[in-house]
Amino acid sequence: MESGYVTTPFGRRPMSLGMLASQQLAETIEPGMKRSKWKLFRAICEARPALGVTDRALTVLDALLTFYPDDEISEEKGLIVFPSNAQLSLRARGMTPATLRRHLAVLVEAGLILRKDSPNGKRYARRDRAGAVGEAFGFSVAPLLARAAEIESLAARTVTDRELLRVTRERLTLCRRDISKLIMTALEEGVSGDWEGISAMFRTLLARIPRVATAEDLVPLLDEMGLLRAEIVNMLERRIKTQKIDANESQIEHHKQNSKPDSIYELEPSFETKQGEKAAADNNPNAGPLEEQRLKQQKPSVGMSNRAGGAADPGAGPGLKSFPLGLVLQACPSILDYGPGGSIGNWRDLMSAAVVVRSMLGVSPSAYEEACSGMGPENAATVIACILERGGGGHINSPGGYLRDLTRRTERGEFAIGPMLMALARANGPTARQAS
Repeated sequence: MESGYVTTPFGRRPMSLGMLASQQLAETIEPGMKRSKWKLFRAICEARPALGVTDRALTVLDALLTFYPDDEISEEKGLIVFPSNAQLSLRARGMTPATLRRHLAVLVEAGLILRKDSPNGKRYARRDRAGAVGEAFGFSVAPLLARAAEIESLAARTVTDRELLRVTRERLTLCRRDISKLIMTALEEGVSGDWEGISAMFRTLLARIPRVATAEDLVPLLDEMGLLRAEIVNMLERRIKTQKIDANESQIEHHKQNSKPDSIYELEPSFETKQGEKAAADNNPNAGPLEEQRLKQQKPSVGMSNRAGGAADPGAGPGLKSFPLGLVLQACPSILDYGPGGSIGNWRDLMSAAVVVRSMLGVSPSAYEEACSGMGPENAATVIACILERGGGGHINSPGGYLRDLTRRTERGEFAIGPMLMALARANGPTARQAS
């Protein structure tokens, strides 16, 4: 294509700035640049939505490329194809002339081909005595070569997005199935918990799935469903641990009773694990107050959970897993004002802020200490942040009594922080205030 040459369309077809920009772009082809026309065409098919062309327009482009004499498009071999309307219609699966003209206009508007019209609007080529094409009038495929890198990049991005959407849909389907069946299991097994509220939250998440969804729509929903599934699994695991602990205590008690069939303690089945301690003290007539105190200290403490919210120690109350700090701050942005310097950057800052808020809300030190013992310090601070966030709307009349009630429910395995935290996260949305 001659440098600086501008061609205008024949007849009534108007000239546009887009056509002029396409002609200028066609002049930027790097010397020696080549592309396989069919590989490039497949890339255009992949990137079709981003390029703004229809499938019928691609049928016309496919037909035009069949008239290009070589498999590789290059400037050395020419960039103009000049089929007649009859030939082009035949290779375009019998497309009518009017439809053909409409889709050719779509390809020109999308910047994939250029018109190089002759003085009379006909398509033809002038050849020299050796048969080589000297000058041709028809359709130029120069924009395809000039935009080859852009088209290939769009195609790769489209393939990646499609694969991400497929994987996200699969994970969302599995997560939906897991939650549904785990809730049914909990109800059938009689596991204590607010299963009605969890089911309502699950239905709300399902209602938010769009009919035609993109990966950007589904990824946040998948994250929320993943948190809900993790919370349900956490509650079921606590039930399993409780059953194992009860079964172990029953086996130990049965072993103690059968190890001495003539023992007097078999006549007292109401005694539990303290019975072993009392027997040890009674069997030692010389045991004084210090020995009795030593035996009491050997008894495992009940109700102490793992500090990090992980698996609880045998004999301890069921533990709660702590949630990510970022999620807590998104759900409860009001707690940020009470952190050191007006910001919260780690769990220590959150726990310091919780102490300040605890005093401000009128929660007694003993109630907060019980919460730390029963839930773990991180989870207790999280609950205080939730109470602060909900209390601003007048939802909680007595924060101290509410905290004690949640502590008792936690020790019984009936309370889960996740649903309350996610409900606040949805209500507040992404907060503009972030942890420093």
